[in-house]
Amino acid sequence: MDSAAKDEMQPTLSPGPEWLEQERAERLARGAALKWASGIFYQPEQLARLGQYRSREVQRTCSLEARLKSVMQSYLEGVQTGVWQLARALEAVQETREALSQARRLLQGVSQASQPLQPLREQAAQHKQLQALSQLLPRLRAVPAAVAHTEILIDAQQFLEAYVSLRELEQLREDTWALLGVLELPVFQGLDLLAEALGEAVEAAAGTAGKLAREDPALLVAAVRVAEVETGRTTPLGQAPRDWRQRCLRALQEGLERAHFGSPLLPAPGALAEWLEALRVALPVELATAEALVAPCCPPHYNVVQLWAYTLHSGLHRSLQHLLTGPELGAADAFALLHWALHVYLGQEMMGSLELGPEADVSQLEPLLTVENIEQLEATFVANVQANVAQWLQNALDEEVAEWGRKQEPNTDSSGSYYSPLPAIVMQILEENIRVASLVSESLQRRVQGMALSELGIFLRSFSDALIRFSRDHLRGEAVAPHYVPYLLAALNHQSALSSSVSVLQLDGAASGALAPVEAALDDLQRRICRLVLEALLAELQPLFAALPSRRWLSSPELLESVCKQTERFCRDFWRVRNPTVQVLLAEAERAVVLQYLRALMQGRLVCRGADERTQAAERLEHDAAQLQQLFLGLGLEESAHCAPVLLALRKLLNLHDPALLGLEVACLRQQFPDVSEDHVSALLDLRGGLSQEQRLAALSFLKAGPPPSPCADRRALFSLVPAPAPASASCLRSGFCA
Repeated sequence: MDSAAKDEMQPTLSPGPEWLEQERAERLARGAALKWASGIFYQPEQLARLGQYRSREVQRTCSLEARLKSVMQSYLEGVQTGVWQLARALEAVQETREALSQARRLLQGVSQASQPLQPLREQAAQHKQLQALSQLLPRLRAVPAAVAHTEILIDAQQFLEAYVSLRELEQLREDTWALLGVLELPVFQGLDLLAEALGEAVEAAAGTAGKLAREDPALLVAAVRVAEVETGRTTPLGQAPRDWRQRCLRALQEGLERAHFGSPLLPAPGALAEWLEALRVALPVELATAEALVAPCCPPHYNVVQLWAYTLHSGLHRSLQHLLTGPELGAADAFALLHWALHVYLGQEMMGSLELGPEADVSQLEPLLTVENIEQLEATFVANVQANVAQWLQNALDEEVAEWGRKQEPNTDSSGSYYSPLPAIVMQILEENIRVASLVSESLQRRVQGMALSELGIFLRSFSDALIRFSRDHLRGEAVAPHYVPYLLAALNHQSALSSSVSVLQLDGAASGALAPVEAALDDLQRRICRLVLEALLAELQPLFAALPSRRWLSSPELLESVCKQTERFCRDFWRVRNPTVQVLLAEAERAVVLQYLRALMQGRLVCRGADERTQAAERLEHDAAQLQQLFLGLGLEESAHCAPVLLALRKLLNLHDPALLGLEVACLRQQFPDVSEDHVSALLDLRGGLSQEQRLAALSFLKAGPPPSPCADRRALFSLVPAPAPASASCLRSGFCA
């Protein structure tokens, strides 16, 4: 039986957990051996060589065991050597610890023994300091004289020499500190004050840089060099650095602001325009001086021109803000400031000049006036201008009203029309203020235009109220005007002139309805003046119409001829009213006369007693219509619109022979004059006479049952302005004695 078979027959022992790796290795080795053996002894002829293989494997096994024994022996010898070395190291550490303990005890003994030597050590240090002081004593004795000399140099503005002397003194103090520690000698107590005095002198020189650049540039250069050297110097530990460069820059800015924007230089109320004009001249000169004279005296990193521009701009901005927070500016000052800040300051006359370099550009800085400032100034300007305009317009109106009581007629122009400078004065005041506002900004122009239209509306109302007072006082006899009507006609010309020129107040691009309130006020003024004129006309005609209609009126034209003569006499000055207003006035006069005529007809003074009288009344109406039409056409009316239609329509009503057709005539009258009422028709039927109650009711029924009148935009109220007599109360009694 071979070894592989024997191995398979041996019982397998289950190893413990600590031998898992070993068991795995054995299994792998055994498997490899079985694989090798099966490969070798697969063929029967190989079994003859089994003894050779067994002896070879025995030799290999003995060799491996010998090598394992050698490795284990070498490993055990190394471990033994390491243990011995660790023992020797432990003994050395213990010996070192004992030596250190002994050294510590020796050092403690030396420290206690050296304490009596401390006073000697201090005396040695003092001796060393005294020895150093004895070497510096000649220099220390010269310190007071050096300080005095430095003060003289500072007073003489010899900054470079003074700074060299100051640095020598400070170096001596630093050397003394190095020898004596922090001990400060009394001789150096005034050195900090001396340095501060030099710094103030340098700062003062920088504050007048513009003046020094023109008069003594060397002094400015010396001051700047001292500031630069001191700023670049490394200060000793514990000493605060003196940043004289920043002090110089601040002094430059403060000097500029003090020169142009100091408190004594700020303008008084009303003098802002002169102050701004002075700045317009001074600021470009200051920038040119900075670029040509100051900049060469300073290092490039100072950016002198840019610093100058920024400082002037900032100082001006603060000054303007200070002005705006003070008392409210007047209109002239507000306008001057707005125009100067928005147009002059950045224009070619000042900061935008082509002669200035790009470093002087201030367009990217904050604006001089904020949006709130501009809003405040515009509101102030408009409020002040509005008060002034209101006063000017009131004064002009007062002067015009004073003219109305004169014994002379109104002045006339070359065409003979009544003339007064009042409209021209009013429009010039308003137009000039709008034009001035346009020089500042479009927003201010719109504000002033709105103010101008508002004030014009107020003026027109005041003008209308003045005319009413003028008419009331004249009619009451409190202040009789010798030329009452001519001055009313002159007022119509004023209204016409204002209407024709109000369009100049319309801004380009403004809303089309901006002038609507003013145009409506002008139309109201025109109607009011026309009404006052017509009231005066009717006051003269009313006695003449009191006798119309009558029997005398039927038989003779004298009554209407008197009316026409009186009307012609009253209207003889209407030609002095300009077109187209005169046409409006004549048309209103014609309408007023016709209304008075209709009012007289409606009074029930006459009842035609037969066909002959009805024919006479119809002919008289036709004649009167032609006469009145001819009157007003002769006065200059281009088209008569009231006389003929209404009187001829009444003529047809009176001249109708068949009472059955009265209803048709009444319906035609309603179509022509929609405002005719039943009372008006009833009064006309009373004038016609000869109608029974049934015929009257039948005619009136056509007024109600007829078709509605056709709409017409040109129709104006006529009959509705004529009061009709109240209808008589209906009676239940028939005609007879009792009735």
